[in-house]
Amino acid sequence: MTAPEEFPLSLRNVLKSFGLSRHTVLKLIELGFVAPVKADDNVWKFSFQDLVLLRSANELRAARIPTRQILKALRQLRASLPEDQPLQGMRITSEGDRVTVRFGDAHWEPRTGQFVLDLQIRSGESPLRFFPSRSAPLVDAVALDARFAEAEALEETVPRIAEALYRSILADDPTYAHAYLNLGFMLCESGAFDAAASLYEKGLRFCPDDPLMHFNLAVALEGVADVDGALASYEEALRLQPDLLDAHRNAALLYADSGRQQMAIRHFSAFRRLQAGKQPN
Repeated sequence: MTAPEEFPLSLRNVLKSFGLSRHTVLKLIELGFVAPVKADDNVWKFSFQDLVLLRSANELRAARIPTRQILKALRQLRASLPEDQPLQGMRITSEGDRVTVRFGDAHWEPRTGQFVLDLQIRSGESPLRFFPSRSAPLVDAVALDARFAEAEALEETVPRIAEALYRSILADDPTYAHAYLNLGFMLCESGAFDAAASLYEKGLRFCPDDPLMHFNLAVALEGVADVDGALASYEEALRLQPDLLDAHRNAALLYADSGRQQMAIRHFSAFRRLQAGKQPN
């Protein structure tokens, strides 16, 4: 059993500290790139090695490295990471299709295992650092979740308080995707499509890989008659989650209404195929 101190951060703290979306982290867990453990309080805890891989994924994505190449680099990096020492001093960067790592005085390329000489590893303008500043304490994840549950419970009865709670959550943790989704839905329900679209666009700066955020942005853009913007958002949602049934249906209807019959047929076909696959045998 791994000692608790080897797993220093929870999922919520990882999202806040590293600027990753919940969808991205869960996908990397699903693919086996990171392997957090469940603590006694049923909260995921991430090891130093997990944190290196998560932060590397974020930095490589910010550098516009293609997803397939990022996954290949992470696979190579994971195989090369030491398991018996903390990795606070590790630096990772991408140079074209090449990922290199520096740890202490060592500097090597995970794919080949070859050492690199006389290069300073940087990500953008500054070295890739591992831990948040001690002067900015992490937000209590349990307290945020409690506030979120309270906001959900108040949506029907006291929507103004629910909205205020959602906004306070986002002020404390701008990566909290579900708060954007619920608050944006409330705004759309009240007809405030412009405000909802602006909220989702802000959310996508922090959660760019969340397919539901793109889907909900598309719905809001439909509400302000931005057909091209809505279609682009539906397509991005489907790029991230190809089996998103409602996105295929909505896109098909919108393409049909705008006279783009070939695209409408393509999405209607995908919708029917996915719908048939969900029917019980």
